[in-house]
Amino acid sequence: LILIGGFVQLLAGFLAFRKYDHLGGAAFLTFSALWSSYGATKVLCAAPVSGHLLDIGAGNTEGFTAGSIAFLVLNAFLIILASSFNVVLLCLTLAMELLTICFLLFTLENLPLPFEIVVLSILSAICFYGATASLTNCMFGKDLLMMGPPLLPVQSSKKDREDPLPCVCPKSHLTSGLRTIAELLNMGAVCGVPTDTVYALAASCKHPQAIEKVYRIKDRPQEKPICIFISNLEQLRAAAPPISPLLWEFMENVYPGGIGCIIQKGEWLKKLGVGAGYSRVGTQDSIMIRVPDLTVLVHLIDMTGPLAITSANPSGEVDSTHHDMVISRLGHKLEGVLCDGESDEVVASTVVNCTKIDESGITIVREGCIPAGKVMQIFERVKNR
Repeated sequence: LILIGGFVQLLAGFLAFRKYDHLGGAAFLTFSALWSSYGATKVLCAAPVSGHLLDIGAGNTEGFTAGSIAFLVLNAFLIILASSFNVVLLCLTLAMELLTICFLLFTLENLPLPFEIVVLSILSAICFYGATASLTNCMFGKDLLMMGPPLLPVQSSKKDREDPLPCVCPKSHLTSGLRTIAELLNMGAVCGVPTDTVYALAASCKHPQAIEKVYRIKDRPQEKPICIFISNLEQLRAAAPPISPLLWEFMENVYPGGIGCIIQKGEWLKKLGVGAGYSRVGTQDSIMIRVPDLTVLVHLIDMTGPLAITSANPSGEVDSTHHDMVISRLGHKLEGVLCDGESDEVVASTVVNCTKIDESGITIVREGCIPAGKVMQIFERVKNR
């Protein structure tokens, strides 16, 4: 019973720490040590081997007495802290204080048996109710068995509990969140969005001033072009760009995915929906286009049209792989961030120059999440077919 009781208290403390309940964890780990020490001392002193396995008598009590006093002091702090949580935890810490007093009296050989029985009975009842209440409330997700209010409630202002976000930050799994970001982009805002690689800054291709703002937000050199994202390859077919069958076949094999294709720029981009942002995306002669493999981003593009996209990090710094990184680094400069948690990749897309695909093949401009060897394998397979 001693071993079981100590193990249960130890397990409770470990689980509390795993749930970031540091008070509960500290309390149960302390109780485990106390319960094991008290129970083991009682058993060893009662064992009929050469009188006692553990001799507590005159002149041998100082260490045990000091230990029990240390438990008394430590548990007193836990009592104060427990008063700010709930009545059950407070009663448990008070009962453990009484048990510690039993331990102290036992080391002084002055423990009345009735007092010990009463204390252990009270402790057993509180532990049984507390465990039953916690398990029941956790299983059903509501307070079916009351734990009692805190006696010393800790007052904290809303400002202390939650720092205000620097911009609108809706969740990606909510339709309302997607609509909020789409409305901001359609009005000319710049927002952080998740992609199938790393987080990116997005601006509507219909608003050249928003694309200019992207450059300012990132401190991005003007000579570095910005690519565009579309939601599917059929959009590109409808714009009827002058693309060879080989390039069409190659794009059909890499889209959707983490490969961006640089192709010849032309007036067909305006039919694609690029509009007034034509001169601010790509270079004078070429444009990188990508179809992302992320459902939430594809739906967003369907609501906004093609988006000008670049990685959501200050120029020269590492990519953002979580929406919290975007908010903390650039949130004060953005109108919104679509929060989608951890990104699927830790590096950006692979960029392939396809402008001379029929004459000399493709060129890897930047190796990213898709290895260059795999890209070349796809191209060779397509070309041979």
